[in-house]
Amino acid sequence: MMRIFLSVVAVLSLCSWKPAGDKIMTSWGENLDPANVHSEYPRPQLERGEWMNLNGLWDLKVGEIYDGEILVPFPVESALSGVGIRVGGEREMVYSREFSVPKKWKNRRVMLNFGAVDWQTEVFVNGVSVGDHTGGFTPFGFDITDALTAGVNSLVVKVWDPTDGSFQPRGKQQNVPSGIWYTPVSGIWQTVWLEPVADNHIADLRVTPDIDGGTLFVNADVEGDVHIKVLDGKKVVAKVSGKGGEELAVKMPQDMRLWSPEDPYLYNIEVSAGKDKVKSYAGMRKFSRKQDENGIWRLQLNNKDYFQFGPLDQGWWPDGLYTAPSDEALVYDVIKTKEWGFNMIRKHVKVEPARWYYHCDRLGMIVWQDMPSGGEYPGWNNQTWFEGQDGRRSPQSEDNYYKEWEEIMDDFYSFTCIGVWVPFNEGWGQFKTRQAAEWTREKDPTRLVNAASGGNFFENCGDILDLHNYPDPKMYLYDPSVANVLGEYGGIGWAIEGHLWEPNRNWGYVQFDSAEGVTDEYVKFAEQLYDFVEKGFGAAVYTQTTDVEIEVNGLMTYDRKKIKVDEARVREVNLKLVNSLSE
Repeated sequence: MMRIFLSVVAVLSLCSWKPAGDKIMTSWGENLDPANVHSEYPRPQLERGEWMNLNGLWDLKVGEIYDGEILVPFPVESALSGVGIRVGGEREMVYSREFSVPKKWKNRRVMLNFGAVDWQTEVFVNGVSVGDHTGGFTPFGFDITDALTAGVNSLVVKVWDPTDGSFQPRGKQQNVPSGIWYTPVSGIWQTVWLEPVADNHIADLRVTPDIDGGTLFVNADVEGDVHIKVLDGKKVVAKVSGKGGEELAVKMPQDMRLWSPEDPYLYNIEVSAGKDKVKSYAGMRKFSRKQDENGIWRLQLNNKDYFQFGPLDQGWWPDGLYTAPSDEALVYDVIKTKEWGFNMIRKHVKVEPARWYYHCDRLGMIVWQDMPSGGEYPGWNNQTWFEGQDGRRSPQSEDNYYKEWEEIMDDFYSFTCIGVWVPFNEGWGQFKTRQAAEWTREKDPTRLVNAASGGNFFENCGDILDLHNYPDPKMYLYDPSVANVLGEYGGIGWAIEGHLWEPNRNWGYVQFDSAEGVTDEYVKFAEQLYDFVEKGFGAAVYTQTTDVEIEVNGLMTYDRKKIKVDEARVREVNLKLVNSLSE
């Protein structure tokens, strides 16, 4: 009887949930089922068959300003959280809920995992602190076995997030949003889940493709013997055994299939160690640069010159902010980017959930991954901007930058799609650029380093000189020692009534009032860019995928309900650019 009563209470509680505020919504947000939120397994590169999703309604207390329920994993400030309030650095967020561990998990270790929480987190199970974490963009987890009791367990998550009141990496979050700075994101914003594991279990996999040597290197973080199988579909095509914690070389077939946006083929991987077994995958590909016959440094994919072209993707949602309403919504932007003929996405000062990179892997989309900016943003009036000097950070801020950047690079290292690491953007918290670029290259020599996209302090370091120019493409600098790219341009605006975050306060670098006008300007800019390819540009990034808050310069509206361009014309000119070095 008690179990039935608890189920009824839970159902009634879920039925009481409703979005907060009066902002525009995506169709996925409008149709959200609070009883089934982000139900997909959240870690596709280290997948186990048994797990328990803890997304759903939790209790939340925020200082003196809120005491009620929240729909996890949506951030506190978002409409889909059901809360929709500003937190600020003066208050702590205290999440709580209860859970029971399935009886069949008996005699196994239980892991509590978080996709991401912004920013400083401490976790308690049955009143016992099981661990803490600092960082708003990376996954973390704790072994909570010793804190568990039979029956119902209590879970409390305490979070503090000062946003731009501190030095932390925060991307475009700002406590007082304006212009290109958006609503803050605080608290749990990715999936929370439980998972049973063996005493000795695989904690991580690090996968490195080497197409020149025909080898896939796999390092499993586990003690003892490890057995690795690589499958083409369901057929085992390579295998190796060795010791955990060592980089094991799996010799691939001579006719191995390479990954590319045109053919995003992925091999399946099975890894076992003692009683533990996980599934993963990998694409065989290589990102590099090489001088052509004219001495121009070209970006290469799989040892061939390859023009990379894609949109600046902020990854924001009007109803979920950092958190897409659903996995279907999460992949939608990637699908549209692919349909428009792009082969790359620059993920702008944000890190996405693991499933977003998985979708890029399987659909075929190269990713330039920015480090979310933090520290002081000097702005255009700061003197160091014009003198070409790096900004300054406190030792604590510098240390935290490297801590969080290292975690991002480690946690997302094995995704096939990531081709370029971008430590800084436009002087936003930029410091000791050469040191950061060299550190990034040493950390991961398998990818290219774009030291500072539009970096303003151009120090001739890394693999790329990255220019920004709005609205039209221009090539106002050239460095013959590196690859030259246009890291941002465009920003063609169109404010469409009924699809605006704020109806009376919108902007774009240039403004039009029809799809024809936007498309004509887009094609004009693309044709101008095409003329720069022969002169030395190896990649370009158009601003941007969608409108974001009061920015109306997206190819789609913020709610994803309107496409602002003639898609056929955009695809045609984009493919012309993408194929410009292979003609």
